[in-house]
Amino acid sequence: MGTERFVVSDRLLLQVHDLEVEVLTGVYSEETHLPQPLRISMDVDLACPEHFDPDTPLSASKSYLDLKHAATTALPQGVHFTLIEGVADHIADTLFIEDERVQQVTIRIVKLAIAEQGESIGITLTRKRK
Repeated sequence: MGTERFVVSDRLLLQVHDLEVEVLTGVYSEETHLPQPLRISMDVDLACPEHFDPDTPLSASKSYLDLKHAATTALPQGVHFTLIEGVADHIADTLFIEDERVQQVTIRIVKLAIAEQGESIGITLTRKRK
């Protein structure tokens, strides 16, 4: 092994998992008139300072409530998302718009209404800041 130097960038991964949210979504006629229960989880990569001292203020990180807001109250009421991919995209856009420190988001959505034996059926969307 030589004397190569490895550069490692610090990252802070904020996580909010297993939010249950009612969203108008679906393709089939039986899905399009009532909200469906979705389980939404998010991993958000945030640029962070080199060190967090004991008295570091919240402004050096991000409130978990901001993440929860992006997946709940920030979703437009009365709007039907044909695909749950559109729900994930809206959440990602909200997180990028709200905070320029957000570098990447991973959003997992499980459609609870279609599970027959407790299985998880859904999608995972990962987006990087452009």
